[in-house]
Amino acid sequence: MEFFLRRLYSFWCYFWFLGLFMILFPFFFLFLQRPQWYRAAHYLNRLWGHLFFPVSFLPVTTEFRSRLEEDQTYVFCANHTSYLDIAAMGVVLRKYYAFIGKASIARVPLFGYMFRRLHIPVNRQSRSSGFEVVQRAIHMLHHGRSIVIFPEGGIKSKHPPRLAPFKDGAFRMAIQAQVPIVPITFPWNWLILPDDGKLLFRRHSVKAVVHEPIPTAGMTMDDVDSLRKRTFEVIESELQRYFPQEAGQLAVSEKR
Repeated sequence: MEFFLRRLYSFWCYFWFLGLFMILFPFFFLFLQRPQWYRAAHYLNRLWGHLFFPVSFLPVTTEFRSRLEEDQTYVFCANHTSYLDIAAMGVVLRKYYAFIGKASIARVPLFGYMFRRLHIPVNRQSRSSGFEVVQRAIHMLHHGRSIVIFPEGGIKSKHPPRLAPFKDGAFRMAIQAQVPIVPITFPWNWLILPDDGKLLFRRHSVKAVVHEPIPTAGMTMDDVDSLRKRTFEVIESELQRYFPQEAGQLAVSEKR
């Protein structure tokens, strides 16, 4: 019975997720015709999230540990354990930002069109693609647009909520652009929509903790390692608050 109810509830969630996108897509298409209209498309993306989560009975709460400056751009780094993380980010952050995500997303019909125009696809198998992505992201940071990236490089952890090792890209671009890193912790998304191949939702509240910015002013490439470790430790410590039984194990991935 529980499995049947989860399937029924999942059908409801996917119906609204896709249905709302289809309703909004003509407006996405319009606003993505010119770069100067991209900001409107971005806020339309946020509207999509603000409509989807309530109708799916997934209340979202955000805890800000510090005030984010209105005129400051940031590199936001979050743990990544569920496809729900991407949708939730649009509700959590009010900033104008671009995602850095895998190139395969850009090939999804309709949604991929929006992703290619509004965000930054990266082919993680190509070094040249990685270099171009960093340069494009730095350009955006210098022109008032924040960056959202999952430093694990995708949904990599085999034992969520444990973290997979962080890659260096986010921290290199933050140092090059001299903008702060903001760690974000999603403690429960892996319970709501697990990456187990079943694609089944589970009703649960969504929470995001937006931590204090970590300044990078004056840092050089020699500081990439320490900045990566500091960001990892902030998110790891927050996860241990919610999952104390995992204490001492969440950091294993970083040491491998």
